[in-house]
Amino acid sequence: MHPRDQRFDVNCSILFTELPLLKRPAAARSAGFDAVEFWWLNFVAGDMAAGERGLLSLPAGSAAFRDNIDVCVGIAERTGCGVLNALYGNRADDLSEQQQDELATENLALAADAAVRAGATVVVEALNSYDSPRAAIVSSARALAVIHAARAEGVANIAFLADLYHLGRMGEDLPGTLARHAADIAHIQIADVPDRGAPGTGTLDWEALFGQLAAQGYEGWIGCEFKPTDPADSTTSFGWR
Repeated sequence: MHPRDQRFDVNCSILFTELPLLKRPAAARSAGFDAVEFWWLNFVAGDMAAGERGLLSLPAGSAAFRDNIDVCVGIAERTGCGVLNALYGNRADDLSEQQQDELATENLALAADAAVRAGATVVVEALNSYDSPRAAIVSSARALAVIHAARAEGVANIAFLADLYHLGRMGEDLPGTLARHAADIAHIQIADVPDRGAPGTGTLDWEALFGQLAAQGYEGWIGCEFKPTDPADSTTSFGWR
């Protein structure tokens, strides 16, 4: 694959927010994109504004997560959404890492089993501890451990969401991570480090990263999940393409 053939989509929960929600997909189309993604097509993640970062691994939120599975999968069926994000959650003071992972495994297996009817893949991502200080998964290794445990329960449609902003913010070797886990990656999201701006506004080598993904044959979507260059006009954010 040549880098010019890579498929980029726009996350309309962070870009084009100057427009009403239902007008954002058309704006993305006008800017040259063929697909969009939204944070709110994730499974329920709790009160994000209050600091919650998912309910997958937390006993207090597990029932809410399970109640949301059919709703989320139903939306995926109606919209053709093929990737559903299940945010793991924050560290729990009263549970061990093993106990959290066991609960997360149960919930992931339930979510993935339901997602089959929509032809969708459930993904798990690592966050970064700068933006989310209590996040329990802040490395690709931890995310992949949870994913592999869930797959061991007999569900195959669980994979890794490689958010290059979060991984880069944590100082991961991005070329190494992409190479090692190529077979496990179902979706990629991008923003530059350290300020979550558009590619070219920070320290990551995007020419090399996009070139590597093309060479590896990654054919999935690359989600633009960065802060707009001009919050009043998101169309100014795509000059890097």
